[in-house]
Amino acid sequence: MSFDTEKVLLEERKVKALEKIASNLDSLTLWFEEIDKEEWSDRLAWYLSLWKDKYIGDTDEKAGDSSSL
Repeated sequence: MSFDTEKVLLEERKVKALEKIASNLDSLTLWFEEIDKEEWSDRLAWYLSLWKDKYIGDTDEKAGDSSSL
């Protein structure tokens, strides 16, 4: 195979891979739109509070202290 032919084949593979990624992303977008967000709000708040406690820690919110960020 010539260099140009290999280059064209590689570009075609790139395009097909990007199309698959786009299709999967579209499917995920539809799934996120369809889930019951009201049901997830409490659970999400709980996970976010765990993340904050683990990685950010306690901050003095009244003083606006963000030194631990």
